[in-house]
Amino acid sequence: MSKMNFNRDFDARHGELVPITDELARVTCNNAGPLTFAGTNSFLVGRNEVIVVDPGPIDMDHLDALMRAIGTRPVKAILVSHTHVDHSPLAGPLKEKTGAPVMGCGPHRRAVSFADMAETPMDASSQKDFIPDEELQDGAKISVDGVVIEVVATPGHTENHLSFALPEHGVMLPGDHVMAWSTTIVAPPDGSMNAYMASLDKLIARRETRYFPSHGGEVNNPPVFLKQLKQHRQMRSDAILARLKEGDDDVMCMVKAIYTDVDSKLHGAAALNVLAQLDDLIDRGVVMCDGKVTLAAKFKLT
Repeated sequence: MSKMNFNRDFDARHGELVPITDELARVTCNNAGPLTFAGTNSFLVGRNEVIVVDPGPIDMDHLDALMRAIGTRPVKAILVSHTHVDHSPLAGPLKEKTGAPVMGCGPHRRAVSFADMAETPMDASSQKDFIPDEELQDGAKISVDGVVIEVVATPGHTENHLSFALPEHGVMLPGDHVMAWSTTIVAPPDGSMNAYMASLDKLIARRETRYFPSHGGEVNNPPVFLKQLKQHRQMRSDAILARLKEGDDDVMCMVKAIYTDVDSKLHGAAALNVLAQLDDLIDRGVVMCDGKVTLAAKFKLT
């Protein structure tokens, strides 16, 4: 497998309007952390009129920064990629300021195979009361100032995750589905590895060549990077199968053996990734579980 070509070179310039292309700019929230990198990127699409993509967490300094960036321009819509609390909650206050409708992903929901699973830390970080003014479906299009934005449903990181393409400009805003600085956490019960891999294939089949994620900087060479992401997930799947052959039968034993190069503080998140991988392997018929697929379950090869 080729080494992942991560890009961690990113000047956040928190609170500033940073132009990216003629039709795209960002304002990065100062909510840096182990899962958000330098903070949440809120994107402004358009020149004389704008659409705001992923307004971010409840952070009044970030709201003020967005309003300065918007200036006197009308806001046509506020688009939300998914309902994690670092992406969606500021949509409400921004709507109050601008009068723009909130559109994009639907309410928080769980992957079908984990519908009855107990809440996990990632699930708990979702905005459970988010309801858009309009839920946008895969393939829907909205234009602003002559720029067409196409909705691309990319479930996986969360069940309701959307990406937003500017197909005429070769640009993709993949939210958290693809990030340049790190691989994406796929955490049950609201995340699904089956869906994540299918969504990767969907993006690979598209023509956009510039990816600007909701955390960190631009993805280097997306056609290659997306294939590396697929290979990385396959490598993790192979490592899990190897641990099962060695006799490991629970998630945390596998995490400690596989994620030796990852800070132990992140092992909880890694465990959810492993659980998602195990669910995928069960779906493929190569692994079985002693009951419901949960962090406490026991697993073995079929």
